[in-house]
Amino acid sequence: METQRLILVVSGPSGVGKSTLARGLKKRSKGMFFSVSATTREPRGNEEHGRDYLFLTEQEFLDMIEREEFLEHARVHGHLYGTPRKPVEQELARGQDALCDIDVQGAAQMKESRPDAVLVFVLPPSREELERRLRGRKTESEEALRRRLDAAMDELRAAEKCGFAYLVVNDRVDEAVGELEGILLAEKCRFFRRTREPTWTSWTLTS
Repeated sequence: METQRLILVVSGPSGVGKSTLARGLKKRSKGMFFSVSATTREPRGNEEHGRDYLFLTEQEFLDMIEREEFLEHARVHGHLYGTPRKPVEQELARGQDALCDIDVQGAAQMKESRPDAVLVFVLPPSREELERRLRGRKTESEEALRRRLDAAMDELRAAEKCGFAYLVVNDRVDEAVGELEGILLAEKCRFFRRTREPTWTSWTLTS
């Protein structure tokens, strides 16, 4: 049974585990395309170009903005991040769902460019746990870490105004991925997504 394909956006504060959850969902879900974001920041640890991010220079990124090649883009913690338009639209046309791991600013833009996108906000179980996870990455100075924690509070307040439909608390990864699976299934059963299916068409034609 065919269903209208959707864009699922996983968003939340830096360090909350968005990428881990997104990749966990992709492993469990058939027919899902993971959108690799572009960024101007330097790679961390074992990150690879094309797998974790598309690592671009500032000028390369700005040129893509000029050509309107992003579904959304934003400057976050001093670096540019964005979702390339072409791969997402190509995979949707091929019958794949698109999964995006982006920040709150980008999620708000995505909702404007794609009103049908489904926005999920991921929250850590506590501020203390988020701080522990950020410290565990060992990639930020103390000042940068404090900025990220302050930004997390701002993002939480912004999420309430940006059209987020769901909230997932990432305490245990397996449980959080399971909740994302449930959201994906529920959204696929939405009335407006299924009225284009052959089954619906056969009913309307004979009514």
